[in-house]
Amino acid sequence: MVATGKSYLASAWANHYNMPYYNSDRVRKELAGLSPEADQKEEVDHGIYTPEFSRRTYDALIEHAAHHFNANKKACVVLDGSYQAREERDLLRKLFGNQVRIVFVHCFCSEKVVRKRLDIRASDPDAVSDGNWKIYLSQKERFQPVTETEQVLELDSDAPLGDLMKKVTSEIAPVMSGKPA
Repeated sequence: MVATGKSYLASAWANHYNMPYYNSDRVRKELAGLSPEADQKEEVDHGIYTPEFSRRTYDALIEHAAHHFNANKKACVVLDGSYQAREERDLLRKLFGNQVRIVFVHCFCSEKVVRKRLDIRASDPDAVSDGNWKIYLSQKERFQPVTETEQVLELDSDAPLGDLMKKVTSEIAPVMSGKPA
């Protein structure tokens, strides 16, 4: 969900390992012909946040991943999005599950931390995400919890970034080195 630290962790991890990284907020705004920092504070399910535009956004993330997997069967690609619907996660497994290992990282933190992060973001002119408290509450209501059969790494993102990166690396490193996980 918004402000849980997923983009902060995903971009830091991808940058550290020089991995392709695609952020859903940036991709969404590119599709709309907007600069990443363009303020699009829309109501839930309006503007570039309609279900139809979100479908276009997540399809574009799939296309980016497919490009890398087609070029390199051992590619590791970081897709940064909420993936709050089970169908969205299942679609990635259906499309790529036979060729790559898919690991979802579920970042969560207390609502106090979410509010603090949203307050900081609201005053940041370089912020890409348009998330706000109403969107957080909507995502919280809509989020479809992961099932026991899903490959998900649960992370309390209120921990220091270095600790979070170590946990992600310990989960994914065997795959990056070619060893089965």
